[in-house]
Amino acid sequence: MGVWWGPVVRVLVLQAAWALVGGQVRYSVPEEAKAGTVVGRLAQDLGLEAVDAEARRLRLVAQGRRASVEVSGASGALVVSSRLDREELCGKSAPCALRLEVLVERPLRVFHVELEVTDINDNAPLFPAARKNLNLSENSPPGSRFPLEGASDADIGANAQLSYTLSPSEHFSVEEENVNSRSKSLFLVLAKPLDRETVAVHRLVVTASDGGRPPLTGTMEVVISVLDANDNAPQFNQSVYNMLLPEDALRGTLVARVIATDPDEGINGEVIYEIDTLNPPSSSDIFSIDAKSGEIRLAGALDFETVTLYNLHIKATDKGWSPLSGHCKVVLEVLDVNDNAPEVWVTSLSVPVPEDAAVGTVVALLSVSDRDSGANGRVRCAAWPPSPFGLVATFAGSYSLVLRESLDRERVAEYEVEVRAEDGGAPPLRASRAVRVPVSDVNDNAPAFAQAVYTVLARENNAAGAELARLWARDPDEAGNGRVSYSVAEGGGGGAAAVVGGWRPASSYVSVDAESGRLWALQPLDYEEVQVLQFEVRAVDAGEPPLCGNATVQVFVVDENDNAPALLPAAGGGPWAGASGEAAASGPGSGALWAWAAWGAPAGQVVAKIRAVDADSGYNAWLRYELWEPREKGPFRVGLYSGEVSTARALEEADGPRQRLVIVVRDHGEPARSATATLSVSLVEGAEAALAAAGSSSSSSSSSPSSSGAGLRPAAGAEGGAAAAAAAAAAATTNVWLVVAICAVSSLFLLAVVLYGASRWAPRAAVLSGPGPATLVCASEVGSWSYSQRQSRSLCVADGAGKSDLMVFSPNFPPPAGPAAKETQPEPPALLDTVSGPAFLASRPFPLFASLARVAVLARRLGRRWWEPGSAPGPAGGGCWSGA
Repeated sequence: MGVWWGPVVRVLVLQAAWALVGGQVRYSVPEEAKAGTVVGRLAQDLGLEAVDAEARRLRLVAQGRRASVEVSGASGALVVSSRLDREELCGKSAPCALRLEVLVERPLRVFHVELEVTDINDNAPLFPAARKNLNLSENSPPGSRFPLEGASDADIGANAQLSYTLSPSEHFSVEEENVNSRSKSLFLVLAKPLDRETVAVHRLVVTASDGGRPPLTGTMEVVISVLDANDNAPQFNQSVYNMLLPEDALRGTLVARVIATDPDEGINGEVIYEIDTLNPPSSSDIFSIDAKSGEIRLAGALDFETVTLYNLHIKATDKGWSPLSGHCKVVLEVLDVNDNAPEVWVTSLSVPVPEDAAVGTVVALLSVSDRDSGANGRVRCAAWPPSPFGLVATFAGSYSLVLRESLDRERVAEYEVEVRAEDGGAPPLRASRAVRVPVSDVNDNAPAFAQAVYTVLARENNAAGAELARLWARDPDEAGNGRVSYSVAEGGGGGAAAVVGGWRPASSYVSVDAESGRLWALQPLDYEEVQVLQFEVRAVDAGEPPLCGNATVQVFVVDENDNAPALLPAAGGGPWAGASGEAAASGPGSGALWAWAAWGAPAGQVVAKIRAVDADSGYNAWLRYELWEPREKGPFRVGLYSGEVSTARALEEADGPRQRLVIVVRDHGEPARSATATLSVSLVEGAEAALAAAGSSSSSSSSSPSSSGAGLRPAAGAEGGAAAAAAAAAAATTNVWLVVAICAVSSLFLLAVVLYGASRWAPRAAVLSGPGPATLVCASEVGSWSYSQRQSRSLCVADGAGKSDLMVFSPNFPPPAGPAAKETQPEPPALLDTVSGPAFLASRPFPLFASLARVAVLARRLGRRWWEPGSAPGPAGGGCWSGA
């Protein structure tokens, strides 16, 4: 135990001592030590035995860079393992200390070891360049200092302390200057003046020695070239050069060539030429000189009228260190040529010129000049084109541009007048000046519409605010004189429309946009109220005074199928014997009708007539009648366009005492509108039918026009119809002879009226019309028909409004071309049958009654026309309309 305790105690003592000194071991080794050199006994210094060092794996720990030392495993000593270079490891840092970490195991401990690498003189001084070239002028003064770059030594301390020596020379020496403790400057000092002619090049060697033992040296060769001194100035071969040149000489023309010589050598004898001064100074950009050859050339244009003589002072400079120069003068005289064209200037311009300016008005004042003299300065002037402007000479070199013809801005808004001038040179030179003369507008044009009459088709029931047309008036004036505003002309009869019940202004129906000329509808148009709107639209410009233009607008309202057929009440009086008469109704539009028919009546006998009217026109008012009930084949049929209910076959007792017929009246509009009439036909004996017809005639004559019937009354069921028939038959027995007497007296009266009317108004009996050449246009889905009111006839209804658009045409058979075809064309069926009373009789095949009916209609119209000569065109009293 005692043997082991001794080493243990020593280790503890060493550890304690290590702790007291901070646990760090320091070693020192010179650089460039050979490999294997022992730096120190590391294990022993750490308190370890050699055996323990190997057993506990004593080793160095790498710290990122090669340490160049290692721990010997056998001895535990720190030895050099590779080359140590202090300059590589630490550079210029002093001291150069390497910090190492030593690791030992069991137990694990870390020790810090500091290794200092000491410097040795192993680096010689080194200059930046092995050769230095200097150029010195031979006139450099003694004492001149020329800096040199010193050498450097990678060592430190005394090994890096440098000193300089210069190879033997009587002209140069080297000096060191301490700027501060860390930097020194090296200078080459001129001790004696140089002479290039004696020694042109000096070769010197500068040696640098360090402070090591032994010292190391480095050298640099200095080559000094002695430069020649510039002691001779250039000399020109003549002091003044006199030259002549015409003013029209081109650019690049040689003016003169000056020559100067310098007896010096090298660059001291090389001469550079330049223009020193120029008179006048403003002509500096006219001449150029070649710096090497001394050639002076034109760089700009010469102008005799501007400068007649140029003085150029030329300087020749050598390229010496201190350049010297010589001078000469070049005098250039410019020869005159005719190179100036006339000049035209506008001194005053009064534009724009009003288009109503008077002839002789001065528009502009012009000045014409030519800087040449003699014939070259005489100028002739003219204006092109020669009209409408011309030139008038006021005095020498001054002209006036005057107006020779009247202007029209709408034809030409601006003139480009060219004033041409020509001098008297040979060849002559010409010049021109363009003068823009705009023409200002005056309000001399009224707005003009593209059309004198605008025809517009507008569907009825159009939306309020709908655009009907767009009017446009052109005013060739400009600005406010050409700005057009539109309005509907009021008053004078040009802005009113004939409507049912009077006249209304057109402005209540339409309006025109003041700026765009768009024609708008203020309200929906109703064809039944107004068919044609004719008015004037006025276009007024904004000139002073304003001018206006008018256009007539005719708005034709195109009918829409917006009215359904309406049933009319029966007219007074039965039509003929053997027929029961017209179907009777209690009032207009009533759908319940009744009539009589005799048993045994042959096929084709008219039993009743359904009368209806449609407020529309054309196809929309063309009515057709259809038997709706009974649908199966019955004893009656209805005329498709006449509305006559007739027997389809002979009536028999098997047909029953009464037949109920449902008749639908439709127009031809799209979509079609319809009305329904229910006709009750009572079947009686032939005598009873005649008595019933006579009774109905007498009762209708005593009834008022608004409630007249044809002897038939509205059916009120089966029992009511039979009772009414019996009562009518009884009344007819007592009044039949009275009716016959009344008819005879009426016939005699009507015959007298016919004879009187035929003798007085026979040539114009059927050519009656209202005033004015207005044209009615009837429109439908199949086209439009226009016809003059001068060839119209009026049809009167005794107790209802007339139709102004009644037309007779056959839609399925168009009329053939030529007048002969019109004479032989059969009479087509009537589209609308709206007449009653005598007019109705006129359509029946009874000559006497037809003549009487026509006479009655004619007499009634002539009487109204004769007693109301000042009535306005439109619906007349008593239900008469002027229609076609």
